[in-house]
Amino acid sequence: MKITVSESDLVNAINTVYRAVPSKTTMNILKCILIDAAGQKITFIANDMELGIQTSIEGTIEEKGIVAVDADILSGIVRKLPDGDVLIETTDKSQVRIKCGSAKFEIGCNDGLEFTRLPEIEKNEGINVSEFTFREIINRTIFSISDNDSNKLMTGELLEIKDGNMRIVGLDGHRIAIRRTELNGSYSDRSVVIPGKTLGEVAKILPGDMDKQVSIFFTNKQVLFEFDETLVVSRLIDGEYFRIDQMLSDDYETKMTVNRQELQSCIDRALLLVREGDKKPVVFSVTPANVEIMISTDLGRMDENIVCNSEGREIMIGFNPKFLLDALRAIDDEEIDMYFVNPKAPCFIRNTEQTYNYVVLPVNFTTV
Repeated sequence: MKITVSESDLVNAINTVYRAVPSKTTMNILKCILIDAAGQKITFIANDMELGIQTSIEGTIEEKGIVAVDADILSGIVRKLPDGDVLIETTDKSQVRIKCGSAKFEIGCNDGLEFTRLPEIEKNEGINVSEFTFREIINRTIFSISDNDSNKLMTGELLEIKDGNMRIVGLDGHRIAIRRTELNGSYSDRSVVIPGKTLGEVAKILPGDMDKQVSIFFTNKQVLFEFDETLVVSRLIDGEYFRIDQMLSDDYETKMTVNRQELQSCIDRALLLVREGDKKPVVFSVTPANVEIMISTDLGRMDENIVCNSEGREIMIGFNPKFLLDALRAIDDEEIDMYFVNPKAPCFIRNTEQTYNYVVLPVNFTTV
């Protein structure tokens, strides 16, 4: 194999696929990145058997070939190369030369034919959605998933297609984040649970172009994301997802409308008094014209009033301030509506169209 590519294209390609290199594996070949120059384009692949990423770039192929190179070494070299064209060639079956400007490396390599490629996914049933929209939906929900593998379903997000809409749901047992968007076109109803790791990596490498589409295809066990010259294939999480609609309610005893940025800034200030790992709640006391926000910790006490419009009963309720702040940061609206039932029931933050719905469970508190 002998190829020449631009340094910037090479860096982008390696950075993209490197996200699928396993941190731990007993299969040494999976610690590699495959460089495939056997076709018309130069393709890079990494695969940890749960998540696989493939991307292609243009370049000059003088001699076709396939080689697998240790991902950590290759990534480290590529990031340090000077600007210019990069020559990559095999010198024999176990060595590859990388040259850019006056910099030259010779490192070991493996037979590319031993590398496990991405599984073939039939592109029969799929959806198309704007890159920007999909990236935004992921970023505005993924913070609500769990990192505890004892309940696999909570480590993923529900992607649901129904009545021409796509809904993404993440939850961790203490909060729920829901985003919904209307799709262009007619699609069959479908419900799958995608690992949070997969969606997080897709969000990081998606260009986020408003005018470009990401195509998503499904099988019973896997999902494929296709955009630009990149493919991401992942296993789905088995199991029936939680009955989200049964957790949502339109009933409320108190509705509060408040400036989102003012409330967000207030919660941010409250967190100044919370040490990492501390479980001290922020307490809301909602009255018709204002909401008093209080917190008391070993570091001190804060008490602040914010103007609001509320209807229904007055209420005092406590929350984990970080969970509340995560939800507020995921919303762009100038004003938000918060719905309360009682101090023991979840709080719902949603808009009229319900394109977003954030649910935060309350926590017990003593009088601040």
